[in-house]
Amino acid sequence: MTAAQRSYLQTLATEAGESVDPEIELTKAEAAVRIEELQKQTGGGNRRSGARECVTSRN
Repeated sequence: MTAAQRSYLQTLATEAGESVDPEIELTKAEAAVRIEELQKQTGGGNRRSGARECVTSRN
């Protein structure tokens, strides 16, 4: 997993009341799956996708 994935995974796990073993080694794909699972538990994904949905066009 990337450093950014590790950091985000730790943040989400904390929000979900879980812990992440600092020695765990995941592939990028495995980390992405775990992040998705934690986002569903914490609502963490809603903040990011919401920002993209607020884009408006100028006339």
